[in-house]
Amino acid sequence: MANENPTWGEERIAAELLLKLGIRISPRTVRRYMPEDTSCRRGPSSQRWVTFVRNHAQGLLACDFFVGVTASFRVLYVFVIMEVRTRRIAHCNVTTHPTADWTLQQFRETITGEKPYRFLIHDRDNIYSCELDSALKSMGLSILKTPFHAPQANAFCERLVGSIRRECLDFLIPLNERHLRRILKEWVAHYNRGRPHSSLGPGIPEPSAGIPAPQISGHCIRCGHRVVGRPVLGGLHHDYRLEKVAA
Repeated sequence: MANENPTWGEERIAAELLLKLGIRISPRTVRRYMPEDTSCRRGPSSQRWVTFVRNHAQGLLACDFFVGVTASFRVLYVFVIMEVRTRRIAHCNVTTHPTADWTLQQFRETITGEKPYRFLIHDRDNIYSCELDSALKSMGLSILKTPFHAPQANAFCERLVGSIRRECLDFLIPLNERHLRRILKEWVAHYNRGRPHSSLGPGIPEPSAGIPAPQISGHCIRCGHRVVGRPVLGGLHHDYRLEKVAA
């Protein structure tokens, strides 16, 4: 797994083994067999803000813009909305010219009333106009603007954007807007349904329906099963599952 997925760390591999293959191994044990140390460190955060987020994570959304560059050096803007509690990417879209009206439409496609969203975290970019915030409030959201020069206040989206870059866009160069949208669509599906998240226990934001959770069987693969890997984004990542061996 380490050789096939160079961006994965020991915690990611240990979570992959536990959740999908039923093999419980400590991340420290995985680290001993890694080709190099890929561990990352978390930055400090405010205890009061963390407490608020933990108490209201069930109905908390966070959003952010970031820039992608095509092979012809054209700048594209990517907008992401995520659920803080589940770490699920609720929406992702690409545009060449972001406006407040375009951004509001992305929220309309996300907030359908099926889930009880109550709060939204965003920064103080000019695109979040007063009219946009008023429209979001009419949808039942309370707006939480991050302080000036404090990106750690929106640490969930900042971490998500970093993951998109480190695990996807740092290795793939989109040709145009349509190509970037297709790349992100495949990666978002992998992020939501196949990528283990250590902050969830570890867990997966959207576990695949119909696939039973593997039984934890120590350090061995269950008898009569084999490990099957499905390539994601042309082999940049892999999604591993247990499959019964045909008799």
